[in-house]
Amino acid sequence: MLGIDEAGRGCWCGSLFVAGVSCDQAVANEFIRLGLKESKQLSREKRFEFATHISQDRRIRSVVVAKSALEIDSKGLSVCMQEAITEIIVKLPAIKHVRLDGNTLFKLEFAHLESFEAIIQGDDKIPQIAMASILAKAHKDQEMLALDELYPDYGFARHCGYGTRAHALAIAKYGLIEEHRKSFKGISPSNRV
Repeated sequence: MLGIDEAGRGCWCGSLFVAGVSCDQAVANEFIRLGLKESKQLSREKRFEFATHISQDRRIRSVVVAKSALEIDSKGLSVCMQEAITEIIVKLPAIKHVRLDGNTLFKLEFAHLESFEAIIQGDDKIPQIAMASILAKAHKDQEMLALDELYPDYGFARHCGYGTRAHALAIAKYGLIEEHRKSFKGISPSNRV
């Protein structure tokens, strides 16, 4: 079974990361015993720990797809989600059962799949989706930490690119950077750096 989740969908800045993780239930149970939870319930340090463990475990297949702010602005978020999910499923063709976190399948269909379902709060219910949420969020965290080093005035390490008051104030004061999603509400193209 393949679990798919994303991180950064609602961000004002940076990439959308979509991850897919596949493993059997015995491996998933090992991770549950280690304290596996969906990414938002873990500290950044714990997410990085789990992400390393997931990526290095040879019994686990994983794919992470990034869609840049430029792609999101030019194609739209839904198209980027469709492309990322398709890329993950195509890269893991032997897997016949796929579960997405959320309430939509993004109008996608795959003839070779035996089951393809959207599961509301799937990252709490299905360990493979929780693992995918951790991989996606760890990639988003790494991107934001790198941007924080390049642009320390924006506070990316704290708000991870989301539309917080501090982020809005930083945009008003310093303008937009290349990695901002200009098509998102709350961001004004006139604020470009």
